[in-house]
Amino acid sequence: MANFSFDIVSEVDLQEMDNAVNQANKELAQRYDFKDSKASIAYDRQEKKITLIADNDFKLRALTDILTTRMAKRGISIKSLKFNPPEKAFEGYLRQSVDICCGIDKEKAKELTGIIKKLGLKVQTQIEGEKIKVSSAKKDELQAVIAHVKGLNFPIPLNCCNYR
Repeated sequence: MANFSFDIVSEVDLQEMDNAVNQANKELAQRYDFKDSKASIAYDRQEKKITLIADNDFKLRALTDILTTRMAKRGISIKSLKFNPPEKAFEGYLRQSVDICCGIDKEKAKELTGIIKKLGLKVQTQIEGEKIKVSSAKKDELQAVIAHVKGLNFPIPLNCCNYR
């Protein structure tokens, strides 16, 4: 009997993230309230980190709003961003680092497999590193799991892929 499966992952398209940051920087350069300001948005793709620098708390919130708006328009879930608390930087400026979360950590994976098992379907879940493999003999049960996962309000963005 054939076994069907799919993977549940939490991934961010880093190219779309790059595009969103570039659009946010363009908007930042055009906005009048940021004229003569040293406010900036820096993106480090290797470390998966964004650094926001602003003159004061008000401008930092505006910068955050610009960034999240651009990401939402590019289809990037705001749940994939972890905003760290702002810290003092040079000459009274504020710096805030934003971590880009990729992958499902062990605790979240256990929580998600528990949710899937509570559905009462005949599916097997297996945690494989930063993803979860769900398999079953029936495609209908897998599709029910996919529908349930997409409807969840989970603290990290979830995608279903590799459906076989």
